[in-house]
Amino acid sequence: MRLMVLYGRPDDTGAFDRHYRDVHIPLAKKLPGLRRYTVSQGVNVAFGEDPAYLVAELDFDDAAAMQASMGSPEGKAAGADMVANLASGGVRNLVFEVDEV
Repeated sequence: MRLMVLYGRPDDTGAFDRHYRDVHIPLAKKLPGLRRYTVSQGVNVAFGEDPAYLVAELDFDDAAAMQASMGSPEGKAAGADMVANLASGGVRNLVFEVDEV
């Protein structure tokens, strides 16, 4: 199960980058059951609006593991930090199954 978090362009990119790197990543890496965590920046599209400033992908074994992780004290802390400190440009969360082919 994958949680993809798409952050819109923040008001202050420098402050966002510092906070994400120094505070949010360490919080998120404590999530119980987290199997993989990647971050991508510099997302480009051929035309239209930029879809996101930063994309984070967090993988869990299954939906139950992800739900338990998000409901844990660590998950609540990471979620509160996201809303309070990282959502000035908007944030969208997508959840989906991943199959390796």
